[in-house]
Amino acid sequence: MSDAVTVPEIRVTGGEPPARQVLAALENACAAAEDLGGAVPLVVRLGGKARQSGFHEVDVHLVNKWERALRRVEWLGAVTVAVVDGDCTGTALELLLCCDHRIASPRSVFGVPLSGTTPWPGMALHRLVHQTGLARARRLTVFGQRVDAHEAAAIGLVDEVVDDVAAALTGVLARCEGLAGSEAGVRRRLLLDATATGFDEALGAHLAACDRTLRRERGQAPAEQLPEW
Repeated sequence: MSDAVTVPEIRVTGGEPPARQVLAALENACAAAEDLGGAVPLVVRLGGKARQSGFHEVDVHLVNKWERALRRVEWLGAVTVAVVDGDCTGTALELLLCCDHRIASPRSVFGVPLSGTTPWPGMALHRLVHQTGLARARRLTVFGQRVDAHEAAAIGLVDEVVDDVAAALTGVLARCEGLAGSEAGVRRRLLLDATATGFDEALGAHLAACDRTLRRERGQAPAEQLPEW
């Protein structure tokens, strides 16, 4: 990744429930990535020593805003790369589930958000079922089970477990050189819709994406525009 461009980043410590300052930081990071037209990935740094502070200061309006911010990450017109080192629980795990590529150190630990000792019933449960399957998601959520980095890789929570996460991140950013982030956003949306959309209903969106790609190859459509569906 060129040194001339600052890669937008956000850092979230494990174990914390949604907080206004974390929400604001996430919104700012998404805006920074969008301002760069999706040409530069958004790096999401997760983990650290968990600080489980409880949900007593959280209301449902804040939870709604947080869930919408996570959806913004899923729809972001830029590649999102998560780097995990330490405890990836609470909001950190929720954010991890929204990222395109996920790197973890061997000492990382993963678990669903907890309210006291009870798993938090947020959209992380929905994403876990779609990404890992019902049986694996049930193991993580019913009793709030924690898994280590290698088990997380085995069930699809992370893509790679490496000793040198900085070197792995550098490699991923290099692979993103020349990749139109908005195109990654289009394909991510198609993937997200695939589990809940039938073939005939999905066909129009896929044809629109194909047409967009063909037009882009001919220089007829700006890369930053996303199809509407």
